Amino acid sequence: MLAFAALWQLLTVRNVRFWLRFDQLPTAVEVGRALVLRIGTAEYWHDLADSLRRIGCGFLLAALLGVAAGVLTARSRWAADLLGPVLELVRPIPAIALVPVAIMLFPENEQGIVFITGTAAFFPVLVATRHAVRAVPPLWEEAVRTMGAGRARVLWSVVLPGALPGVAGGLSVGLGVAWICVISAEMVSGQFGVGYRTWSAYTVLDYPGVFVGMVTIGLLGRVTSGAVELLGRRLTAWLPPTGPTAPAAVAPGPGPTEVRT
Repeated sequence: MLAFAALWQLLTVRNVRFWLRFDQLPTAVEVGRALVLRIGTAEYWHDLADSLRRIGCGFLLAALLGVAAGVLTARSRWAADLLGPVLELVRPIPAIALVPVAIMLFPENEQGIVFITGTAAFFPVLVATRHAVRAVPPLWEEAVRTMGAGRARVLWSVVLPGALPGVAGGLSVGLGVAWICVISAEMVSGQFGVGYRTWSAYTVLDYPGVFVGMVTIGLLGRVTSGAVELLGRRLTAWLPPTGPTAPAAVAPGPGPTEVRT
């Protein structure tokens, strides 16, 4: 980070123009000063709280509905035939393109932004959950069914735990997409929030303020995605390690009664 900031400062101070025009950008020092000034204002923290509230509500709805829809379409042929075509038709539509729909549907901008945020995160969670549930080995289910377990028991004891790693990955991806869309929605139709403040800075040519907004968005995204990944690791802590630190399998040697020839 320090090397990046030093390079940024050097290129902007020297007004370098080589393919990219660094003479139009604020220096790293100017952005740092603007960030310190903004952190000292109550408005900055209000914007953070507003954006976090929106992302929290939208992402929570997306997580609940996405996991439920993913499990349902993966486990039920009827649900897959009924909901699958509709979901696949809506999925390619960018969530930010739903801004006009949100304005017509909801009486307040706040509800519309939460709707856009939730829609953006819903589909990554849905797709990841659906694939993770379908990837659970059928042998696991058969083993539990032989002991008399019903469908509900199989779902809660085998399918959902087995799909947890894939669901956690979908939640992480969904959160990143949600941040992109909540900031975009705030820029288009918001009246407060980090995205709205960043766009407002651009409209008055406050370029250090624009970069302050970008840095803030990056930090918020990093902190929240880190929290989701940590939660995923805690929920899947019972799984055996699969990374480079996992213990290597040792080939069995001859037993005590075996004779070498």
